[in-house]
Amino acid sequence: MIVFGIDPGLNATGYGVIERSGNRLTPLDLGVIRSGSGELPERLARIFTALGEKLDEWTPEIVGIEDIFTGKNYRGALLLGHARGAAILAVARRGTPLHQYPAAVVKQAVVGNGRAAKEQGNYMVRRLLQLPDDKIASDAADALSIAICTVFRNEGIGMMSLSGSR
Repeated sequence: MIVFGIDPGLNATGYGVIERSGNRLTPLDLGVIRSGSGELPERLARIFTALGEKLDEWTPEIVGIEDIFTGKNYRGALLLGHARGAAILAVARRGTPLHQYPAAVVKQAVVGNGRAAKEQGNYMVRRLLQLPDDKIASDAADALSIAICTVFRNEGIGMMSLSGSR
């Protein structure tokens, strides 16, 4: 099963692709889409197009995306919502099932603590996917976390089954 994770952002949208085979998770692709400068519609089009190309390349069976959160910066939340909308539309146009998760749910699934620090999530992603200790872009690591969470939440496997038999 190919699972695609998206960490939406207007400046940087992270994506991560993993494959689940039995109780094994294998990273296939990860990266960050940068919308660059320009007017908002142009930047959203770049996100939509680039994500669409990656979705076409990997044809995932399921996609996970981080749910919107609100903070004290309402303008930032609104811009994030626009980027998230472009990402959701890219997935919807392909008819791929999409699941949305709050950040705390993703952290709980990957780290075991919904209030874990970003660094803990990045560390666990590297361990679970057996990636080298090299620095992974934060947005890409977050997207891989979302993909891992999507597997755990939709396949009924837990953290322990990764190392044991199912």
